[in-house]
Amino acid sequence: MKEYLIPVSKSVVAHREVLPVGTLGKQIEFHMEAGDLPVVSKAKFAIFGIRENRSDVNYMGGTVNFENFRKALYSLYPGNWSGKIIDLGDIEKGNTVEDTLFAVKQVTEELLLKKVIPIILGGSQDMAYSQYRAYDMIGKMVNYVNVDSRFDIGDSEQVVTNKSYVGKIIVDEPYNLFNYSALGYQSYYNPPQEIGLMDKLYFDAYRLGDVVADIKGVEPMLRDADIVTLDATSIKGAFLSMDGNESPNGFDGREICAVSRYAGISNKVSSFGVYELNGNTESKSGAMLIAQIIWYFIEGVNFRVKDDDFNDESYFTTYNVPIDDEILMFKKSNKTGRWWIELPFISNVNNKLKRHTLLPCTYGDYLGATQQEIPERWYKARRKNEI
Repeated sequence: MKEYLIPVSKSVVAHREVLPVGTLGKQIEFHMEAGDLPVVSKAKFAIFGIRENRSDVNYMGGTVNFENFRKALYSLYPGNWSGKIIDLGDIEKGNTVEDTLFAVKQVTEELLLKKVIPIILGGSQDMAYSQYRAYDMIGKMVNYVNVDSRFDIGDSEQVVTNKSYVGKIIVDEPYNLFNYSALGYQSYYNPPQEIGLMDKLYFDAYRLGDVVADIKGVEPMLRDADIVTLDATSIKGAFLSMDGNESPNGFDGREICAVSRYAGISNKVSSFGVYELNGNTESKSGAMLIAQIIWYFIEGVNFRVKDDDFNDESYFTTYNVPIDDEILMFKKSNKTGRWWIELPFISNVNNKLKRHTLLPCTYGDYLGATQQEIPERWYKARRKNEI
């Protein structure tokens, strides 16, 4: 792993020295000398950056720098957290974009194998392809949730960019993608054919207006995710204040931090990436918002509650709801009050889908079922299984 990573900048190291006692910067172990990495096996979280942006559709030769994000993050105080955080430094641009993709996959894969959660600061979001490919070694289908104003499907037959990497994820072997969910998309940024393709593939797509109207509604999608990525341009330009983010609409600071915390609380999320940090990052408020997004993710992980072990029925209350010729089985955790719905059509399949026999849902889904409304995500999961 160490051959792919360069140390954090001297500016960040110097900034650390002047921070007050008790801040994150005083507690995190840094990669400060080339090749001298912190002990990964003892960490719970590992932060690293990816200085790659050559596949950005708007690439004009600029460089990527994460100094201000790190300085902002390390000036914050931790919550009541357990688990060590390390900073591995950055993956520099390779000779080619493919070289960088390979390095990202190798580093992410090694962290996952050691049960360490990668927290990635990324340049162009095509690097999320390698974050996904790092799960090849697990041998199970994975769920990918992308917080983004765009679907980023693009044309998989063309050169991959930060606006088409999801298409590559869908068509490339090995096929490990069970579901792709896009949270906060804005219709005018997405070609009609991509909106239609999302529906045809039975993927989940939630418009920005629907998400912010009920931010708690994203929790079930994030509870079922393995990979979560966040495109920084999904945040309102006025909140992030970065070059390349001119959108007047998007998530505000409170909303995006709530989404990040839900991602952390999920027992399944094992990697988290914040991408499209390509623009001018001189804005202190923009850097601080990214820092707080990461802070809330770590906070969420530290407040995880294990309530998805269904071997002991005494931990759950089961509700059977008849709809037409179906009987939908809902389970409610007696510990947290969270809800699931059974997917009986794949419960006896001995393949990569075996872990997906219960689908996270909401109390509202249960109430809708009692009114003879089949939950949309349950219906999509069934149709996907029938293809």
